[in-house]
Amino acid sequence: MKPTTNTGSADSRRLEASDDDTPPYTRALVDEYRARMKGDPDPEAQFTFAKYLIEAARFIGEEMTKAGDARGGKKYRDNMLAESLRQIKRLATVASRPYSEAQFFLGNMYGTGQLGLAVDHEQAYQLYMQASKQDHPAATYRTAVCNELGAGTQKAVYRAVIFYRKAANLRDTAAMYKLGVILLKGLLEQPSDEREGTAWLHRASQQADEENPHALHELAMLYETPSLLARVQSLVPMDHQMARGLYTQAAQLGYASSQYRLGVHYECGTLGCPVDPRKSIAWLSRAADQGDAEAELSLSGWFLTGAEGLLVPNEAEAYLWARKSANKGLAKAEFAVGCECCPAI
Repeated sequence: MKPTTNTGSADSRRLEASDDDTPPYTRALVDEYRARMKGDPDPEAQFTFAKYLIEAARFIGEEMTKAGDARGGKKYRDNMLAESLRQIKRLATVASRPYSEAQFFLGNMYGTGQLGLAVDHEQAYQLYMQASKQDHPAATYRTAVCNELGAGTQKAVYRAVIFYRKAANLRDTAAMYKLGVILLKGLLEQPSDEREGTAWLHRASQQADEENPHALHELAMLYETPSLLARVQSLVPMDHQMARGLYTQAAQLGYASSQYRLGVHYECGTLGCPVDPRKSIAWLSRAADQGDAEAELSLSGWFLTGAEGLLVPNEAEAYLWARKSANKGLAKAEFAVGCECCPAI
């Protein structure tokens, strides 16, 4: 992947993939890219270049350090990061037309204290607000979160709901999910509206990805046991096939809670799943590897009993997984660790 030498449209000025795996980070390439971007009026191209500088700074700095020039590597990295930050600040604050993506990015940097910036939640909130005025979906969602938590601004749940709704209408997946849960359960001082809440969950589930699998899991729980929220039974009737499909989608996206639920169902033969120890252990293992306490305890049970032709009973391993779960405060695990069925080692 290397910077293109084209000078045509904005798209043609983006980084292009090359046929080899050579990282596009050398001092010569940085200088060449900088020269091509000089005077370029396109904010998207300038923002792409600024982000490129961040990655190049880290890569080249590390390479110089490995080559024995730690001081030079640090100086080069710091200078490049400072250049990138200046560029992003300029894009975020230009009077005529600030670039919303730069505002959102800079807000994240202030919120997390990256690029050498001190954590400043008030500054982050102001940048999110400014980007939201330009209908930036993710920045609008962050504005809502700040209002809900009181981060960088006074806590105001009514304003949080306004921004969650705006972000959801801008098709931000996280906001769709959040608004759905708020309306479904009557949170943040809102009256419950099961019809609209489930509608937003369905919309969020259609856009689910690795960062936003939550709506799939929430809907799966409703389809599995509609009585969890009695008033939604007419909107989300019991449908175990649908629930299993939604859990599977979320699990494949890496969502630990759905992986745990599938592990349990394949262990017990419920939700239309056949009894399948191999699949049960596989899903529980994936959830446990992410630190899911329930999955860790269930995996402990498999090691305690074993699975014929698949897993040899191992009390020591069972104890270790139960202990991991207990350390997270799961009451069932704390009991299991203390009883004779899971002896200490």
